[in-house]
Amino acid sequence: MEKLKSLLKRKKDLLSVYFTAGFPDIESTTKVLKSLEKAGVDFVEIGMPYSDPLADGPVIQNSSTRALKNGMSLKKLFEQLSSISAEISIPMILMGYLNPVLKFGVGEFVEQCKTNNISGLILPDLPYETYMDEYQELFTKNGISNIFLITPQTPEERVRKLDKASTSFIYMVSSAAVTGARDGLSPQQIEYFERINDMELTNPRMVGFGISNHQTFSDVCLHAHGAIVGSAFIKHLEQSGDDEEGIINFIKGLKG
Repeated sequence: MEKLKSLLKRKKDLLSVYFTAGFPDIESTTKVLKSLEKAGVDFVEIGMPYSDPLADGPVIQNSSTRALKNGMSLKKLFEQLSSISAEISIPMILMGYLNPVLKFGVGEFVEQCKTNNISGLILPDLPYETYMDEYQELFTKNGISNIFLITPQTPEERVRKLDKASTSFIYMVSSAAVTGARDGLSPQQIEYFERINDMELTNPRMVGFGISNHQTFSDVCLHAHGAIVGSAFIKHLEQSGDDEEGIINFIKGLKG
């Protein structure tokens, strides 16, 4: 957690990239991770594939389906991370859904995160109240940041409550839609970003959902601390594979 917090304090225009563990191939996880660090990504979100995602669009859903068919599991993911985590200096976040974590065992899962230098977790279907009542102490004790999501529809009172409970950054979902690349920011999105900025929250904000190219990345960075790219990068992996040079060129294009 401290590595992530330090990064968020000292940098702006941050780029985080999401990819699905075990996609396009079962052994792609470590290759993609190394390539993203070499390409200059500030931190990464490693997707834990799940068969019934709630917030993912078709691109990420398909990558999860393929990863599961490849044999990816939480056990396999932690095995892969244990072989490489000491070599990775950028913060790593795991993103996924609560059911596989419950099945794995929350205590064991959090311990594995700590052992493998995971800075934070994004679990969109973990209710705030459940986290505060049952898991906050466990996460904090192990140095794992629980990252909350807000949307344009989140009331101000709840935004401030989530800000108070946050320990790294707030994930601003750019729209009420599911994940997926889009061409630009709408006036409604800009109004939303400015409204949240006017609240003067304690924690930095990262914007995700719909960031697909250098223009959308730059536009979002005018209103937040950085942006998270997911579907556009998954499309790149689908089309070009986990080749290091291709990944580096993709990130160069995003950053301009």
